[in-house]
Amino acid sequence: MSRASKEDFQLNRSRKNLRRDVGQAIADYSMIEDGDLVMVCLSGGKDSYAMLDILQRLQKSAPISFTLHAVNLDQKQPDFPEQVLPNYLEQVGVDYKILEQDTYSIVTDKIAEGKTYCGLCSRLRRGILYNYADKIGANKIALGHHRDDIVETLFLNMFYGGKLKAMPPKLLSDDKRNVVIRPLAYCKETEIELYAKLMDFPIIPCNLCGSQDNMQRQNIKAMLQGWNKQHPGRIETIFRSIANVSPSQLADLNLFSFKELTKQSETSEVSEPLNVVEVFR
Repeated sequence: MSRASKEDFQLNRSRKNLRRDVGQAIADYSMIEDGDLVMVCLSGGKDSYAMLDILQRLQKSAPISFTLHAVNLDQKQPDFPEQVLPNYLEQVGVDYKILEQDTYSIVTDKIAEGKTYCGLCSRLRRGILYNYADKIGANKIALGHHRDDIVETLFLNMFYGGKLKAMPPKLLSDDKRNVVIRPLAYCKETEIELYAKLMDFPIIPCNLCGSQDNMQRQNIKAMLQGWNKQHPGRIETIFRSIANVSPSQLADLNLFSFKELTKQSETSEVSEPLNVVEVFR
């Protein structure tokens, strides 16, 4: 098999895997419905490129009709290549909008040197995007978080926030104005990396937070990758646990009414224990 034929085979297989996972996530969580206007948020990274590409392909074959509107927030980071995304979006033929807001100056001014920018940066970005989605009447806002992002967030919240929560595949915003979806929720980061490489997406690195070392998320990512190397499939198992929760086996008083638990009354009907010998006779 020639090198070109091998790459074509890899590309088709990777695309098939991503389409399957994205389609399953959309179906499981009713992410996209007939007539939806889906605002697809693009950062210029591998994840959002892959998300837009797969959604465009699903749009052509889906049994429902929905519209895609791509949006990028130009945060005025130094040396940001302003024409890369517009050129790409023109090429793939999707309706799009580039929003320009200088959040970079705000973040670098407000956050002390040595501290991570991600918290404030994401809040500012989220507010701008949510307002724009409401303005254009978008039914859904699609973000490019994948399975590994979700698992990393679970451990970030446990280790640093004392909370058992992650990123849900579908979310109603606090102000109730927007529904956020994560179509890549079932997708492995390694699969997305392979697809982005084979598709040769024009990746734009994030020089704002990407230049910072020792971030908590990077530490969590390294930990999980180490676990997965020693025990292949560990990340997948952890992700499945997020969708298979037993409230009575945790300790949240708001999630389960432990105070109302009482011993079963003697007058209540109690089933006879199974006779193992009879069952297998």
